[in-house]
Amino acid sequence: MEAPDQNRAFSFLRVNRRPPKPRRTGVTEIRGPYYTPMGKRYLQDVLETMGAYVDSLKFAGGSFSLMPRYAVKEIIDICHQHDVLVSTGGFLEYVLRQSPEAVGCYIRECKDLGFDIIEISCGFITIPIDDWLRLVEQVKQAGLKPKPEVGIQFGAGGATAAAELEAEGTRDPEWAIHQAKRLMEAGAYMIMVESEGITENVKSWRTGVVAKFVAAIGVESLMFEAADPEVFAWYVKNYGPDVNLFVDHSQIVQLECLRSGIWGTKSVWGRIMTY
Repeated sequence: MEAPDQNRAFSFLRVNRRPPKPRRTGVTEIRGPYYTPMGKRYLQDVLETMGAYVDSLKFAGGSFSLMPRYAVKEIIDICHQHDVLVSTGGFLEYVLRQSPEAVGCYIRECKDLGFDIIEISCGFITIPIDDWLRLVEQVKQAGLKPKPEVGIQFGAGGATAAAELEAEGTRDPEWAIHQAKRLMEAGAYMIMVESEGITENVKSWRTGVVAKFVAAIGVESLMFEAADPEVFAWYVKNYGPDVNLFVDHSQIVQLECLRSGIWGTKSVWGRIMTY
């Protein structure tokens, strides 16, 4: 199959094969409202033009909790019309600080609004692995997909300055990998790998950490945060067009040009291919 949409313009030109949705590899998740607002009309434009290449949309920073309920529902409904799953982003760690009852209410509200994925992150908090596993099970019991986020950087996820994060220190990658394995065994849908401490807010990229995750978990079960063109180009160049990536919605066209092999910088142009 040459492209997810056989009606694409210039269909006589070969592009790298992309499996049809729902995909398990080459998954692209885009950021929804956060750095900029996103309403139904803007989202409709994005998905009418590039929806074939978008697998999921992720709200960030709990932005949905500031929006009218009907607007959140409209965004989710438009995504579903284009076979795009919708994720909460890592807001659960804010809810966890309130009460166990609040967590139950949060999961039920996500279900009622039509969310598909609940991300379970702990960039700012530390919880026992057994609690993490119970959260995975609770999300599964609600009929939603649990997507834990693991990483090596303390205080990750809030656009904190690099100097502050460096002072916080990092976790042992082997411990993060152990957590990811336990979470996958418990039924996690996929593991999101936090970029901070690896390719974001660091003096030099720790690409060896990425290799350890891939070797231990498998590239098909991981999604890497890569909301920077240099970063997602590196992932595609090193792990191929089927690597799962999270980018900003403004970057979907640039990323898909790389995945499809039709465009790119000097270091990747003409080198990204499928057979």
